[in-house]
Amino acid sequence: MSEAQPIIKKVKKGKHPHHGGAWKIAYADFVTAMMAFFLLLWLISMTTPEQKQGLADYFAPANVSRSTSGSGGVMGGTAFDIEGSRMAGTTPQVVMNISAPPKPKNSYKDEKDTAESAETVSTVQEKQGQEGATQVFDEQRQLAASTSREKDDFRSAAESIRQALRDMPELAELSKNILVEETPEGLQIQLVDQEGRSMFPAGIDEPYERTRRLLEEVATIVQKLPNRIAISGHTDSSPSYGSSPSQKWELTADRANATRRILQGAGVPDDRIYEVTGKADTQPLFPEDPSLPANRRISILLKREAPVVPPNFGDSRG
Repeated sequence: MSEAQPIIKKVKKGKHPHHGGAWKIAYADFVTAMMAFFLLLWLISMTTPEQKQGLADYFAPANVSRSTSGSGGVMGGTAFDIEGSRMAGTTPQVVMNISAPPKPKNSYKDEKDTAESAETVSTVQEKQGQEGATQVFDEQRQLAASTSREKDDFRSAAESIRQALRDMPELAELSKNILVEETPEGLQIQLVDQEGRSMFPAGIDEPYERTRRLLEEVATIVQKLPNRIAISGHTDSSPSYGSSPSQKWELTADRANATRRILQGAGVPDDRIYEVTGKADTQPLFPEDPSLPANRRISILLKREAPVVPPNFGDSRG
């Protein structure tokens, strides 16, 4: 028996079918759409509310009524004819007007004119905004300069008073009787009594000669400044000058008035005096001990002047 020959079968594997590049196109469209979307988001974030409103008005149809009825129009649902206005629901007369067709518009010219007009308005508004900002900046700079100049003047006046006390031996002993400080109201110069050294004799409205000399020296310094002057007299709560409170009011007012006369006699103009008041013992320098001698004092206040504000200062920021 002859040997059987082996049967060899060759199986040919079929190739996978070609899928094509459709997915690549879809992916490219997706990436392009995402890029356009993020570009749109960036443009929206960079535009101002005015520009957004302008774009909305540009794409909004001009002939679409806000209402679905005829009453949403300009006429409110009524019509005009030769007999006047008619209410909605009446039977109007039919009138046919035959008119020539409108001339075709030059859309390119109209758009060009609109663009030029918008550019002109934008330029004018930009210039006005720049001018307003410059004006506000200049006014604020002037106000700051005025305030800084006043502080420098107060500091210089205080130093001049201290220097005068050092340079004049007859006033050196009064260095502890004068207080010079800058307050929110202005530069305050106070002549206070000390234990054993008073500025005025007890119960008298005219000062000692040394006090008069000190006031004259103060006058030569304060008259160089433009600030208004407020003078007030104060005393302590002790009943040294009588039990009647009216005596303290009269005494402090008389002492303040005597101080005014000395300052004016030393060269301070009359229009610089803002007020002269007597405070009695209502405003002690040391509230915790109103009977201290230091509560008896004369206060000379160089009032802090408000900077001159232009009449249109509030409008220019507006």
